[in-house]
Amino acid sequence: MTPAAGIRQSIAVVEDDPAQAALLCEFLEAEGYLPRPCPRARELAELLAGETPALVLLDLGLPDEDGLALAARVRALHQIPIIILTGRGSEIDRVVGLEIGADDYLVKPYSLRELAARIRAVLRRSTGAALPAAVAGQPLREGFRFDGWAFDKLRRRLTDPKGNAVELTVGEFDLLAALLAAHGRVLSRGQLLDMTRRGHDAVYERTIDVLILRLRRKIEPDPAHPRLIMTERAIGYHFAGAVEVVSAG
Repeated sequence: MTPAAGIRQSIAVVEDDPAQAALLCEFLEAEGYLPRPCPRARELAELLAGETPALVLLDLGLPDEDGLALAARVRALHQIPIIILTGRGSEIDRVVGLEIGADDYLVKPYSLRELAARIRAVLRRSTGAALPAAVAGQPLREGFRFDGWAFDKLRRRLTDPKGNAVELTVGEFDLLAALLAAHGRVLSRGQLLDMTRRGHDAVYERTIDVLILRLRRKIEPDPAHPRLIMTERAIGYHFAGAVEVVSAG
């Protein structure tokens, strides 16, 4: 699904370096997006009070707030996709960034071509995350049912046994989709990485564990003692619950 002709998706550019911010905004304009420069956390808060951008590009080194803390605050209030852009290349920073809900992480220096690909992938996977109530309430036509839950692949929606929508990040949704599709079969971290993150950076295999923890907190009655998403030590994970496949065909 793409925006209607003439409608540009806005992207918040949270970057305090004027030269870098100008470069990113010029690049986004050329790619057909509407950049919204936010040199500090305060400007991002003001932007989010008035509109919901399609995506946030977030630098971690901000003058008025730690970038990871800002990402956590944005994720707690919004389901806007977040791509972290930073010079912090340590594995712990990457894992923490993804653990708090970022959808991708790109270390400087990066190529603008790769950034464009990452943006397109995240936006493509986030399409349908927010739907009108009339659409969201339609019957499940393609997806999975498990333990009273409904996973709608077409509308990218997860509903709990009480009928409440449960918000998932792009990464969480794609990971759960992969586990449900392979229910009963063990998938390695590498396989899950390829199926959910398009194979970016081998170091990201560790982040599958982070996404698993986040999913367990949302769907397991007792995340400390899971019974749906099970760990196969030194191998990977599998979905152990009974799964009903719903097909539009």
